[in-house]
Amino acid sequence: MKPLSVMLSMLAIGITSSAVMAEGVNLPNASLPNASLPNVSPANSELVNRGAYIARAADCMACHGEDYTGGTAIETPMGEIYSTNITPSKRYGIGDYTEADLKNALQKGRAPDHMLYPAMPYPSYSGMKEEDISALFAYLQTVPAVDEAPEEKTDLPFPFNIRSLMLGWNFLNVPSTEKRDGLNETQKRGEYLVNNLEHCGTCHTPRNSTMGFDKSMYLSGAQLGNWHAPNITPDESSGIGSWSEQDIVTYLRTGELDQRAYAGGPMGEAVAHSTRYLKNEDLSAIASYLKAVPAVQTEDKVSAVDVSRLPTPINESITHDLLSQKEYLKQAKAAVGNGSNAPESLYLAACGSCHGVNGYGQPDARYAPIVGLSSIRRDQPDALVNMILHGVEGATNTSPIMPGFSDELNSEQIAGIANYVRVNFGGLASSDVSADDVDRIANTGVDKPFLIKYAGLLAIIGIIVAIAIIVFIIRAILRSRRRA
Repeated sequence: MKPLSVMLSMLAIGITSSAVMAEGVNLPNASLPNASLPNVSPANSELVNRGAYIARAADCMACHGEDYTGGTAIETPMGEIYSTNITPSKRYGIGDYTEADLKNALQKGRAPDHMLYPAMPYPSYSGMKEEDISALFAYLQTVPAVDEAPEEKTDLPFPFNIRSLMLGWNFLNVPSTEKRDGLNETQKRGEYLVNNLEHCGTCHTPRNSTMGFDKSMYLSGAQLGNWHAPNITPDESSGIGSWSEQDIVTYLRTGELDQRAYAGGPMGEAVAHSTRYLKNEDLSAIASYLKAVPAVQTEDKVSAVDVSRLPTPINESITHDLLSQKEYLKQAKAAVGNGSNAPESLYLAACGSCHGVNGYGQPDARYAPIVGLSSIRRDQPDALVNMILHGVEGATNTSPIMPGFSDELNSEQIAGIANYVRVNFGGLASSDVSADDVDRIANTGVDKPFLIKYAGLLAIIGIIVAIAIIVFIIRAILRSRRRA
C-alpha cells in the first residue's frame, strides 16, 4: 500500500526482472511475459490465488513488506506513521478480523477499535469491489502468521493523535476520486486500477489545505519530501503525452523506458512489488486510461529529448563488461585529472563507477542508466539535485543503494555535477544550476498547509473558545433561573 510520501522517472536505482531487462524494453506485449506471482499455488483455492493477485495490484507489500509484518515508516507532514502487521496473528495482526472488518478498514478507514490514518490509502481503496475484498481477505488468512509487533508505533503530536478527527477528514476527502463518463470498457478497468487498487493519485496528485487530493490537478505531480512524483497526465510538455500506450506498459512491466525513464525510489518499489506482476491486459488498461485522463500542464516542463546530443556507449558490450568499464573509467579520470574540481572530474569520481563514464550504467548489477532520462531534462533541476544530495534507497533488500553526497560535496560541486549530467546525458544545450539553487533545494522544507502547520495552536484556541461558550451558556442559564 503506497504511502503519502512516496512514485516516475528519476536518477535513481530501479528494480527490474533481469530476464526481462535482457530482452530489451521496446518489445510488444507478447515479449513482456507476466512475472511469476509469489504465493500462488495450485493447492490454493481459486479465490485465494485471486486474492494474491489483488494484493499485488493494491501494492500492499510496499508498506507492509513481503511478509506483511509492517514497520515501514511513512513520512507525512503530521509526522511518521508506521505500517502495521497484517498477518493472521491474533495478537499482533488481523487474525481476529472478519471480512466485514477488512472491508471497513479498506473502504472507510475504520479498524475494529480505532480510526486509521490515510497513510493507508483507504480514500482510494474506498472504491474497491466487493469481490476483490473477499478474495484479498481469503488470501490474507493463508499467509504465515507472525506473532510480533513492528518495532516502532505511530505516535503523532497533538491534535493528530486524536484519531476520531479522521471522521471529519473522511467526510471531506473520501472518496478521493470520481468516476468519469465516456470511457470504454478497457478504460473503465484502467480507471479502477489507477484510482483504486494501484492508488496512483496518492503520490502523483497534489494535496489541498486539508491534505486531501486537489482534484483539479489530478495526477499532475506532487512533491513528497525529497522525492518528486512527476506529472503523469497526457500533457505533451510536462507530462507523459509523448509516451505511447506501449511505452507505459513497458515502463510498468520493466521499470525502464530506453533513454527516457528509469523507475527508482517509490516508483521502483511500485514496479518491484506490484506492476511487474500485473497481467498484460491490466497494464494495457492502465495505459489506455492514462492516455484518456485530462491533460494538466504544469510549470515544470520537460525538454524534448535530442537524441543527436546524447552520448553513445564506447562499444556495444561495455555496459555488461565490468572489467572494461573499470579500465575505461580509470583512463577517463586520468585524462581529466584526478582530484580536479571540474564538473567532469567530479562526476567521474562520485558517479562514474556506478552510472558509467558515458551514463549507461551497469544493467547486470542494476545500476541505473541515466542517458536521456526525463528527470534530468526538466526545466526545474530540483529532482536531480535532491537525488545527488540525498541519494535513493533500493526498492528491495537486494537492490543497490544510491548514496547521497550532501556531506561529501559542497553546493558548488553538486551544481557542477548537475549541470554536467543535464548537458552531457540529458542532451540539453546548456544548464545553469548554481550553488544558490542547490542551497535553496537543500533547505526547502516540507510545505505544510496552514491547517496542518498550525493545527496544534488552532486546536488549543478551539478548546478555549468551546470552554468560553460553555461557561457563557451556564452563566446565562443560572441568571435566568435567578430572575425566575
